[in-house]
Amino acid sequence: MNARILRVNQLLKKELSSIFSREVAFPDGSLVSISRAEATPNLQQAKIYITVFPADKKAEALRSLKGQIYDIQQILNKRLKMRPVPRIEIVLDTGEEKAHRIREVLDSIE
Repeated sequence: MNARILRVNQLLKKELSSIFSREVAFPDGSLVSISRAEATPNLQQAKIYITVFPADKKAEALRSLKGQIYDIQQILNKRLKMRPVPRIEIVLDTGEEKAHRIREVLDSIE
């Protein structure tokens, strides 16, 4: 991956974290964080991976974010001084869950 895409990924993660904390309404009792951002090589699109705590609020938080995606994209477009600004897609990050399950299996073996 080239250096520009890595910088764009970091910038997206930083700016969206700020937007999430100040501008987005989440379900009560849920904590949403961005685990990573992955922009395509042409910078037209980017997948934003989120983790939600507690786990039973995942669907509700994702639904809430997808309902506000247009507003989030508009705020991002105004904040970033780059062109093109990637079109964001928000998805759940399942990597953390998988790692947790692997840890549980390894612990049970010992």
